[in-house]
Amino acid sequence: MKKVVLSIMAVGALSLLSADGAALYKKCAACHGQNGDKPALGKSAIIAGQDAAKIVESLKGYKAGTRNVTGQGAVMKGQVASMSEDDMKAVAEYISKLKK
Repeated sequence: MKKVVLSIMAVGALSLLSADGAALYKKCAACHGQNGDKPALGKSAIIAGQDAAKIVESLKGYKAGTRNVTGQGAVMKGQVASMSEDDMKAVAEYISKLKK
């Protein structure tokens, strides 16, 4: 019985520590819009509804400094520098569910 309770507590603790895509997106909204429906700095594609896996791939490229779409690589690198892979996945899932 103790093992079951400890397992449930561990799962609950992990869910509290998991990244919150909506909270993480607040940093993105300044350029991409509250609903991801604006071209960032008038240059980027609309990100709302994009495939989550492709968003993660893009974010990883920006973080690594290997992606520079529309000349925004340096700006994006700074934006994602502190994001973990879990953060990237959470924000990507959130963005993928935004409506265009």
